[in-house]
Amino acid sequence: MLNIKNLFNSFGLLKDLKRKDHTPSFGALDIFKYIGPGLLVTVGFIDPGNWAANIATGSGYGYTLLWIVSLSTIMLIVLQHNVAHLGIATGLCLSEAATIYIHPKVSKAILSFAVLASVSTSLAEILGGSIALNMLFDVPTKISAVLVTIFVIIMLFTNSYRKIEKWIIGFVSIIGISFLYELFLVDVDWVTAGISWVKPSIPEGSMLLLMSVLGAVVMPHNLFLHSEVIQSRKWNLQDEKIIKKQLKFEFADTLFSMIIGWAINSAMIIIAAATFFKNSQKVDELQQAERLLEPLLGLNASVVFAVALLFAGVASSITSGMAGGSIVSGMYKEPYDVKDNHSRIGIIISLVGALILIFFIGNPFKGLILSQVFLSIQLPFTVAIQIYLTSSKKVMGKYVNSPFLIGVLSVIAGIVTFLNIKLLVDFLI
Repeated sequence: MLNIKNLFNSFGLLKDLKRKDHTPSFGALDIFKYIGPGLLVTVGFIDPGNWAANIATGSGYGYTLLWIVSLSTIMLIVLQHNVAHLGIATGLCLSEAATIYIHPKVSKAILSFAVLASVSTSLAEILGGSIALNMLFDVPTKISAVLVTIFVIIMLFTNSYRKIEKWIIGFVSIIGISFLYELFLVDVDWVTAGISWVKPSIPEGSMLLLMSVLGAVVMPHNLFLHSEVIQSRKWNLQDEKIIKKQLKFEFADTLFSMIIGWAINSAMIIIAAATFFKNSQKVDELQQAERLLEPLLGLNASVVFAVALLFAGVASSITSGMAGGSIVSGMYKEPYDVKDNHSRIGIIISLVGALILIFFIGNPFKGLILSQVFLSIQLPFTVAIQIYLTSSKKVMGKYVNSPFLIGVLSVIAGIVTFLNIKLLVDFLI
């Protein structure tokens, strides 16, 4: 039987790194110095696209599809830790490594597809923030989309990464508290919810929403982003004991952050199930959700909903812009640097490209759902290059994936591919 030490070894928790830097001390509270990169990833999968997917799922199918949030989060923990390990061990983000180690034609095709996924992500984030401004101040959606985009670009071009990280942690805290508040207002069937978290079920007609939830949780741009931002922490090669603790801290950051994301996404579905589904009210736009919450839960609930949506939209727009910058700079074998033109071009493509598309969207809520589906379709390609790179001894050296981890990653890739094929079949039939 695989013991805990072997399991940790399989995930690379007790392996060496290549990067040299300072020698930090490790007190009981030092783990908090390493919390941050994982939360940047977390805000990416509690974005407005998730809100749309989760509320539509909860209002349409009750608690039934909670299991896909659990499954997606488990897959996410494995994938995000693995890609963070790539960044730590090689000093390269996923985009840089793909450009260097994969055939140019293949890498350019996949990374170009990833840039489009970043645009799709930004579309959902900006659209969600603009919808929130419309809810709170009655600003027309397209005008508020322009305002959100301008604010995010200013934030990215004028703030250092560590300052942005602190902003993101604050945003995540506000979003989490908001949903915790609303969760206490509703009458939840916790027994049904508990069963649904672990019991797979695919009701008829639910495949599009199931895929949108998967695409909203396991997001391609987050894999590129995590491999980049994890390098903001100073890894040390001089003392193996320190390296082991650093690796554990990285895993703890990823695990802690992903569990927060799982809880918030679950809360969205639970609230929608306990309010809208219970009252046979199917939600097909976020403004409708806010209006329906007011008579059910009171004025405060609808305001809290809109404020949390605004923070989610702004915070996730920042991370999607960073991911776009990381992908494009990596295509030129460069690390993300907001002062570098390639990184800036990636940010602009991601955010402004999304803003342009928003002006052609007739149904914002449907646009949010379809953007998440597009992410889930792109995801197998990103996961494939990640597995290839982290399983290559040429890339990772002695830090290459263990056979056990290769097996786990392959199962995840198989699940994602199967769900995408099923979605395609459902559309064609």
